Amino acid sequence: MMTAGPSLPAKTVKEVIAFAKAKPGQVNYGSGGSGSSSHLAMELFRSMAGIDLIHVPYKGTGPLITDMLGGQIALTIASAVPLSAQVRSGKLQGLAVTGRKRSPAFPDLPAIAETVPGYEVVNWFGIVAPTGTSRAIVGRVNAELNKALKSPELVKALAAQTAEAVGGTAEDFGKVIRADFIKWAKVVKDSGARVD
Repeated sequence: MMTAGPSLPAKTVKEVIAFAKAKPGQVNYGSGGSGSSSHLAMELFRSMAGIDLIHVPYKGTGPLITDMLGGQIALTIASAVPLSAQVRSGKLQGLAVTGRKRSPAFPDLPAIAETVPGYEVVNWFGIVAPTGTSRAIVGRVNAELNKALKSPELVKALAAQTAEAVGGTAEDFGKVIRADFIKWAKVVKDSGARVD
């Protein structure tokens, strides 16, 4: 989720971009640390939106949220789980979600892609097996996982964490991994991001 602190007057992604373009190099954003997923998500946004922002790395999302609430940090993209309570209470401004489409957990928030076409950042979890694992075993594990992902209890538990079960084939998952590797390698190279 892209979230703004009280120091940022922008209330939409379009307004964030306009504000940053009017004040190049003067708007800061915080991340959970250099090289973290929140850092790379903001760097992808910065690059695609054509804006100049100042990166302020933190040692985790907790201290970042504290400084956002205090007005020291203007903007972040981070997991919706730690941000959702502050957004729902109105202490922080939820601007958009980072998925390709709106999230059922925050149906009133647009996707960043509605303003910046092609922008998509999702955290995913999956299971991999060693190279050479038989197709029969991969197929059976995949079928069982897809079955489990349709369980009403699991769907409800994931929704409580602002996540959704996706599932699919092993080949689909392989495409996701390969596409993310290419996308994030470019973001790291272009931004010079390093893990501290």
